[in-house]
Formats: sequence, structure tokens, C-alpha cells
Amino acid sequence: MKAERTKSRAWLVVRLVLTAAMLAVVLPRLHPSTLFPSHHLRSVLWMLGALAFSVAAVILSVVRWQQMLHALELRARLPALVSHTLAGLFVSNFLPTTVGGDVLRASRLAAENGHRRISAASVVLERLTGFVGLPLISLVALAANPGLLRLGTASHITVVLSLGSLGALGVLLVVAAHPSLGERLGARRWMGLALTVHLGLVRLRRHPALAVAVMTAALSYQLSVVMAAWMAAHALGLPVGWTAMMAFIPVVSIAQALPLSIGGLGLREGALVVLLRPLGVATGQAVGLGLLLYGMSITVSLLGAPAFLVGARRPTPVPASA
Repeated sequence: MKAERTKSRAWLVVRLVLTAAMLAVVLPRLHPSTLFPSHHLRSVLWMLGALAFSVAAVILSVVRWQQMLHALELRARLPALVSHTLAGLFVSNFLPTTVGGDVLRASRLAAENGHRRISAASVVLERLTGFVGLPLISLVALAANPGLLRLGTASHITVVLSLGSLGALGVLLVVAAHPSLGERLGARRWMGLALTVHLGLVRLRRHPALAVAVMTAALSYQLSVVMAAWMAAHALGLPVGWTAMMAFIPVVSIAQALPLSIGGLGLREGALVVLLRPLGVATGQAVGLGLLLYGMSITVSLLGAPAFLVGARRPTPVPASA
């Protein structure tokens, strides 16, 4: 345990250093006027719309989680899931970790229903649906607007990350779903994720209709995130179309999920610079958009402060459905 804590702290220091280095590169290119180019009512309305879709995305993420729990044969009350999700968002954005919020969600849910492994599986599988939905949205956008395929580096990064994410996820699911491999790998502590996914997939395959409902909720959630980013770009007066945002924002989400920085800072802004430059977006504007998206995430996450501070309540466990 001590060795693990030491390793975790060392990696945290590395991430802090990487975050500082990336910010040192991108922040000097940001002009304060980029964040608030005008005080026109139209910009304010675009910003309010972006915040509204950010909140809607949180609600859709809760629906996605609830659908996943139904597919895994666990019942859960929507108000409780909202509380756990908001608390997890608060932890993820205000503590230096990318998974702490998910751990909190799983642990609080398990405290309610008494099913620790299936609760953890619901969170892991719900997260994995994002790595199906995100690349699919990008690839559909590229197919709908082939001109985006002629943007050089931005196009190449989008295609490689999208197909790479789907390929990596496919390998993980095949291994985890295998009746013997999933359990054998799960016996190793460092491959506990495989066992968690395996247990979830065993139950998920019994309810294909619910699996479709989960993916529908997942795609709706991701599209809400894209819509929020599109509106934020319009609030800044950036000339980026809807299909371009559909193609590139999912790639930004995949990039910032990498555990290389704190809160995706630096990674998100750098990815936006590379992806939006061929569309005529200046470096400072792309950095400004990235920071604005981060600020929106922080703002919405503040809604989870009360849920986090109250702590996990332990009501009567909800039994698994038949």
C-alpha cells in the first residue's frame, strides 16, 4: 500500500509538471479580449445556451448511468444518481485526479445497494460507452462533410484517434467478455478492470434492448457536449460550423481524458489549436475556447459541492431486480 501511495504521488507530481509546461506554452498566446470579444446581447445569449446544454449533458449522463444499471439488473433512484454524479463532478474538477469522481460514484452507489462489483462495473461500462460514442460522432461528421478530410494534420489526428479508440475498446471488450480470459486476468490485481468489465458484460448481454437504450443515452449526452462547445465558440465569435465541431470536439474529449494533466488543462487547449487552425481559428482564440470550456465545466461542477460535502447517505439497500 505504501509503495502504491508513493507511486501515485510521484505520478501526480509528473502530471502537475506536464500541466504547467503545457500551460506555459499556450497561455502566452492568449489575449484577454479573446475570452470576451464583445458585450453584445447575442454573445451573452450564446453563453447562456452553452451553460444550459452543459447542465443538460449532466442530466443525460445520469440517464445513461441509470440505463446501464437497469441493464446490469440493479435498480437505482434517479435523485440519488444525480447526487452521486454531481459529487463526482466536483471531485473530478477540484481534486487533482481524473478517476476520483468515478470512484466516489461507485463507492456511494455500492453503499446504497450492497453490490460493490456491479456498482463499479456500471461506472466503468458507462464510461466506456463514451469511447464508442465519441469516435462514432467524429466519423459520422467526417462522412457527412468530406471536406473536413482535407484539413491535413487535423484530419489525420481525428481519423487516427477515432479508429484507435474504437480498436482499443474492441480489444478490451473481447478480452473481458471471454468466459475464461476475463476471470483469469481479473485474478491479477493490476487487471482488476478486466474482471469488472467481464462481470458487467455478462449481465449486459442478457438485455440487448437495454444496451441499445444505454448507447442512445450515451450519444445524446455526447451530442449535448458538442452543442455546448459549438455555442461557446459562437459566443466568442469563432467561425466554426456544426459538423466541424461534431468531428473535432469528440477528439478533444478523448485527448483530455488522457491522465497527463490536471483537468485536461493544456491538453484541451493544445488539441483545439491543432484541430481548429485549418478552419481559420487563431491560436489565441482556440486557447480562449479551451479555457472557456474548462470554466463552464468548473461552473457546472460547483453544483456538486453540496452533494460532496453532505457525504454518502446510507439508506436501505435497493435489492437487485430479478
